Order: sequence, then structure tokens, then C-alpha cells
Amino acid sequence: QVQVVESGGTLVQAGGSLRLSCIVSGLTFDSYTMAWFRQAPGKQRAGISCITWRGDSTFYHDDVRGRFTISRDNAKNTLYLEMNHLKPEDTAMYYCAVETNRKDYCAGLSFADFGYWGQGTQVTVSS
Repeated sequence: QVQVVESGGTLVQAGGSLRLSCIVSGLTFDSYTMAWFRQAPGKQRAGISCITWRGDSTFYHDDVRGRFTISRDNAKNTLYLEMNHLKPEDTAMYYCAVETNRKDYCAGLSFADFGYWGQGTQVTVSS
């Protein structure tokens, strides 16, 4: 049984930093491309960052590029999202997702490529 569990979300002031973690079990973590999505109130869930299974290629949405860093520790089955210079518009539920079509790239991936999802962790940025 695959389990995806995010943690690290909390209330933080604008300009602050957070690190989200996502632990995956029940599959061979180092064989899967991984991604972070977020969903703000009243908005659709959107992909914000992706990393290939080797960690040699990453993708960032324009809204977070230069402020967020995705990484993974395959020995710990863990995905990370380092978030700096947080803004109120970063307030959202953040989800970790496993790409289950065994693609070793991030470009062009769609929502449908991700078959396992966590329950999310809430990030709230106050102004």
C-alpha cells in the first residue's frame, strides 16, 4: 500500500521561510519522478515544482522560481520543498504527488500523470 505523507506546513510571516517534507512508502521511491502541487482557496490545484527520480532535472512554476527549491533524499524516501521569501499569495494547501507513468522528465507532465497523492499540508503566510 502506497502512502504519501506531507508535513511542515504552518503559519509564517511574509518574508519568512519554511521547509516542507513528504515521506513516501510502499513503492521504490528512487524510481519515480515527484512533484509539489498547491491549491489556494477558490482556485484549482496547480503544479509548482517537479524533480526527476535521479534528481538531475527540476521544474518550477514562474510564481515560485527563484524562491522555492525542490530536492529529494532517495535514501530516506523523502521529498522536500524549501520555500523562501514567502508571500501571502503562497497561502495554500500543499500536496506531494508521485508520477506513476514512469516518466523520467518533468516538462509537459499533466495532472493525470500523478497517481498517488498525499493529504496535504497547510501553509499560511500572513502579511
